[in-house]
Amino acid sequence: MTTAIGIDLGGTNIKGALINAATGEILHQTVQATGSNTSHSNGAGSHWKKVICQIVQELKSKSIYPVDALGLAAPGLPNTSNTSIINMPGRLDGLENLIWSEVLQEKELWVLNDAHAALMAEATFGVGQNFKNIVMLTLGTGVGGGILINGELYQGNYQMAGHLGHMTLDVDREDPGITGMPGTLENAMGDATVAIRSFKKFTSTKSLVAAHLQGDTFATYVWLNSVRKLALGICSICNLLSPDLIILGAA
Repeated sequence: MTTAIGIDLGGTNIKGALINAATGEILHQTVQATGSNTSHSNGAGSHWKKVICQIVQELKSKSIYPVDALGLAAPGLPNTSNTSIINMPGRLDGLENLIWSEVLQEKELWVLNDAHAALMAEATFGVGQNFKNIVMLTLGTGVGGGILINGELYQGNYQMAGHLGHMTLDVDREDPGITGMPGTLENAMGDATVAIRSFKKFTSTKSLVAAHLQGDTFATYVWLNSVRKLALGICSICNLLSPDLIILGAA
């Protein structure tokens, strides 16, 4: 059996999985909190770097076969050799230009944008099988995206393509996203902006939706406004690319 390890570094959680590389079957998985994003004496991001190292060792110990490949998915733009994330402004201090093969002491390790990795997984093993043209949106701390054209991941110049969360939905808003674009889909739907959207009444999508389901009128207004903007973003994607399939994933 050929096995592989995948790590998903998010702003809230770090997820790890040991998989059968041929079938995508998950053999073992684990989730841990990302934790502090502030600088310490050991350097920015020292906590989640340590957590990832621990997860990799745990997953290796669970495999009765040699691990043949290791991939890490993270927000931001990877370099052209897919060895590190070279641009991720405003979140996960210490991530930019970090060479993960050195951190994990692995000769071969591939780093990919998290939404792009999710798209490729769905296209290979999930609901996207047998489709050639797919768009995926990942809804989490932010809003990520990926585009598959004729069966190939489209990354564009400088691997910047597919970051659909940064599309502008409201040009008159004065709250720019992390790329400086105003009124973005990410700002409308990302978990990181719930407090801003709800005037600090709610701090997470989970608490916002829970209040909406319990009949809180204000929560319902905030949530449905966000969903409407997501729907408009999806319609814009359809008008632009007319894909075979659009996948929504929780990051």
